[in-house]
Amino acid sequence: MTYKKIFQRSVTVSKKINNLKNNSYSIFDKYYFLHKNVIELNNYKELQKVFGWEDDPVLDRPDIYDFDYIEDVNERRIRDAESLAVVMRNVKPKIALEIGTAGGQGTALMAINAPECIVHTVNIPPEEIVSGKGGKHTTIALEIDKIGNYYKEKGIKNINQIFANTATWTPDIGRIDVAFVDGCHDKQFVVNDTKKILRSMFQGSFILWHDFNPSLVDKFNWIEDVCLGVESLYRRNLLTGKIFHIKDSWIGIYKV
Repeated sequence: MTYKKIFQRSVTVSKKINNLKNNSYSIFDKYYFLHKNVIELNNYKELQKVFGWEDDPVLDRPDIYDFDYIEDVNERRIRDAESLAVVMRNVKPKIALEIGTAGGQGTALMAINAPECIVHTVNIPPEEIVSGKGGKHTTIALEIDKIGNYYKEKGIKNINQIFANTATWTPDIGRIDVAFVDGCHDKQFVVNDTKKILRSMFQGSFILWHDFNPSLVDKFNWIEDVCLGVESLYRRNLLTGKIFHIKDSWIGIYKV
């Protein structure tokens, strides 16, 4: 046997051993890939360093300074707004997708930080939430005429509203530069939405998940479901890189 063949065999054996280790660890640790791949950052300035960005986010949303629920502690709303806005501001997307319009506050933030972008925002028809077709972990079922009220009242024009259930809807808006997943937080919805979005992305696109914070999986069941969904995407080899998470935010940031 030649040295070349011996080397090739040793490399193959080494890969098999590593795969066995990964599979073994993942059986006992249901967040194995998140523990390996999530990097927590102190603030959005650190995210700017990671990607070589210079522009600060525009935070034109007074409601991010409100405190209404225990979930808002540690200025969570501000950290969320910074996470989403700094990506939109610096990626300068042409096409962005938001899943989960609700009142339209996040939609407006995306549109304001990328004025040259068309922000396509999808919200499930409220009757499908009521009927159970929208999953279990949904934040709110607004009347259809109240969905997106915030951005409508501000007169923001670079937004396209879509009413659809993403369980059956497939993005048909072209290549997606940035996507923000904040619809149903059930594991299967997170997986389904992300898989469809990734098919319309390219190298350098960004996908963000709301209600993502691995340190809170034992505190809030919807965060647990989101994190399990993202973990599942790693296990299917649909995600391979690092996820960046700004401390005290509920957003995971991934570059394709």
